[in-house]
Order: sequence, then C-alpha cells, then structure tokens
Amino acid sequence: MDDDLPVGRVLSRREVLALLGGSALLAACAPAALTSPTPGATGTTIPATTATPGTATPAAAPTGSVALPSCIVRPALTEGPFFVDDRLDRSDIRADPSGGAVSAGAPLVLTFNVSRISGTSCTGLADAVVDLWQCDAVGVYSDVSGPGAGKKFLRGFQRTDARGQARFTTVYPGWYQGRTVHLHFKIRSGSQEFTSQLFFDDGLTDTVFAQAPYAQRPNRTTRNANDGIYAQNGRQLTLVCTPSGSGGYASAFDIGLNL
Repeated sequence: MDDDLPVGRVLSRREVLALLGGSALLAACAPAALTSPTPGATGTTIPATTATPGTATPAAAPTGSVALPSCIVRPALTEGPFFVDDRLDRSDIRADPSGGAVSAGAPLVLTFNVSRISGTSCTGLADAVVDLWQCDAVGVYSDVSGPGAGKKFLRGFQRTDARGQARFTTVYPGWYQGRTVHLHFKIRSGSQEFTSQLFFDDGLTDTVFAQAPYAQRPNRTTRNANDGIYAQNGRQLTLVCTPSGSGGYASAFDIGLNL
C-alpha cells in the first residue's frame, strides 16, 4: 500500500511560530515518556506546575493519578493515509456506520488531554476537534480504494470537554508494507490545525500480534527502528499502554496548544 513520504525535519520553534502565525503547538510528555527534549530534538521545556481546577491531567493509571508533566515542543508528522473529513462524531470508532460491522482486534481506549499553554501552566482546552483514524488489524483503511472502499470503520472525531479531554475506543492497529504500527490524529482549534502520528512499543506489538486476528498476518516487515517517519522523533510520540480488561489496553496522550 502506498504511504506518505517523510516530511523532512522537525521545525525549530521560531519556524513553527512563523508557520502558525504566532502560536506554537506544544505537547506534554506522557507518563513514562521523555521528561525533557531528546538530544538533538527541537523544543523548549516549560517547568511543570501543580494541577489546579480546570487543568488538563493525564488519565489515571491503575496505581493512581499522575502529576502534570512538563510541556515540550512535539514534532508534527505527515498526515499520511488516509484522512477524510467525514465528520463522524463518535467516541467508539470501531464500527462501520453503514452496516454495523465491528472491526476485530485488541480493544484500545485512548484519551487525549488537550491543553492551552499560558506562561508556565497548562489548562484544559475545551471544544477542540480531535480526529483519529487508522488501519484495521489486517492493515486496511476505510473510505478509500480496495477492501475498505465505501466504509467508515476506525475513523471519527470527538470534541474536547471542559477539561480538555477527548476519549476514543478503538482497536490496536495492524500493519502494512513499509510502515511500523501507528495511528493518525489531527487536532483543530479555531484556525489552528496540528497533525501527527502515534506509535507503539515494538515489544508490546509483538505480544498483541501473536494473537488473533493479527496472527493471520505474521512476519511484519517494518519495525520502529527502520520506519522513516518514526525516525523523526517518534520516541516523543510513542504511547505508553496499560493492560485493561478483556485483553485490551488503555493509554493517554497529553498535548498542548500555545495560543
């Protein structure tokens, strides 16, 4: 399947400000992810602050809540296949609306914590549109040519609530030729738009793919280490997944917009 070309390099903060007309997109690192910019990464660290009412905080892990992490500039990545603005307002994106068939796979509950950055604090950004789309367990996208043509499974959007949260129920994505395992997302707030991708730990993917329905397509060809798009600071976009009931997983991703 044809995929996107790498976008090149991560923009400097000055370049991002210029492109966005004075506002830069920043993201808070997820629990167990980086707490400061990686060597060679572009970005400015904002000191962590104590959460206050209205502040976006990561989804609670099984062992308890997590303190608000630092906020750093995150890399935008190419949109890739296949964004379609279908305006499917739904939290559970697994089903095809036309027939109701539900995509098989390990359940994944993904929470976006979207924040507005002001000074040294991150407060929840309400009413931002978060789009999520991906391939299914056997590497097929909906709403394009091929087996997924005319269908709309595994895509949809949510508006963030007053705390800046948008939550999706989906499945762990499969793989296709030339790409490591990933999700696509887009965040829109007013005239601003940010697009990137999310990745998974290869060891976890190996565990998931040993089970049905993923096991019907063994020997995936591309892992994180040899994916050209992941190489563009994909470590800063790798989800930390926690096992949940029924063989599924849960994860949270924190991202802030400097308005």
